[in-house]
Parts: sequence; C-alpha cells; structure tokens
Amino acid sequence: MTDSADDPRIVTERGLEARIANIVEPVIVGLGYRLVRVKLSALNGTTLQIMAERPDGTMTVDDCEVLSRDLSPTLDVEDPIDRAYHLEISSPGIDRPLVRRSDFEQWGGHVAKIELGQMINGRKRFRGKLAGVEGDAVRVAIESAGDGEGFAMVPLAEIQEAKLVLTDELMKESVRRQKPPVDATETDDAGAAGARAH
Repeated sequence: MTDSADDPRIVTERGLEARIANIVEPVIVGLGYRLVRVKLSALNGTTLQIMAERPDGTMTVDDCEVLSRDLSPTLDVEDPIDRAYHLEISSPGIDRPLVRRSDFEQWGGHVAKIELGQMINGRKRFRGKLAGVEGDAVRVAIESAGDGEGFAMVPLAEIQEAKLVLTDELMKESVRRQKPPVDATETDDAGAAGARAH
C-alpha cells in the first residue's frame, strides 16, 4: 500500500481542525501511521477526535495508545485549543470516512454517501455503490427511481465529506479484511489516558 506522501488526503479539514491536522499529521506519519480525520465536537465538554490507521488499514488499542502518548505533548506545546478538552484517538471503523483516492478504489462495490462543496448536475449529495476512479473523478452507481441504475462522475476535488454506508456486505468484507475495528484511547489534556474498544 502507498504511504501518505504518495496518497495524500483529498478530503481535509478547515479552520481550527485544519490547523490541528497540520500539527498532528507529521507526528502520526513519523510513527508509521496515516491521519484519516481530525474532528472537534462538544462531546464531554470538548473532544478532539483524531482518527488514524496503519498503512494496511488496521488499528489496534495499542496503536491508539502509542499515538495518544506521542501526540499529547505535541498538542500541549502547540496549544491550538483555547479550552480544556479530551483527546480521543480512534480507528476509522467499519463505516469509515473516505479521504484518499485509494479509499475510493479499495472500497469499490460498497455503498457510500458523498457530499460536495458545490452542485454537480443539480445535486450536492450522492449515495450509491463506488464503481471505480477514472481520472480525477469517482464513478458512483446511483439507483434512480424507475430508471434502474445510473452512474454519476463525482470530481474528487469537490468532495467535502464521504463515508461508507454500513451494510451487511460491508460488515462481511471488513471482517474478512482485518481484525474488528477499534475505537480506543481517551486522554484529557492533562495526559491521563484510558483505552476503550467497541
């Protein structure tokens, strides 16, 4: 599998989340992992979720603890968030975000939801089976009412958010590909860490 430099994220954050991503991604890559997503939420006051994976797509509780241990001091020094927060390191999970060109290729045949930054052919949201990447666009097989199946070519550069839809087929494929996904470590900004898997 290609590394982060050869396969950069095409779906990225904005604002403060983008600043945090710029801080944490070099650390994550230096440890041999790939950043998937950075997300700030109001969960438990404020939660900073950093989603990462190994280049082969796996992520264990131990991996999450390694990242938590190395990211906490970096975030303490850079101090990008102006309030107390909980740091949560997690795997992408089964219904994972799709953020790299290779994600759209590797999960071909599975259903995804895609949201664009601007309208293409009168719509900003697409749901359908991923049917390959051609040039700079992903081909999506869309069920049209009364028309059976049609295809849309969705420009990769316009995708603001994309994720797999949880289906029986996806669950079977995920079990076949890897160990059960992990959603693991929680650390507050003072550095206390705990692991959780689901």
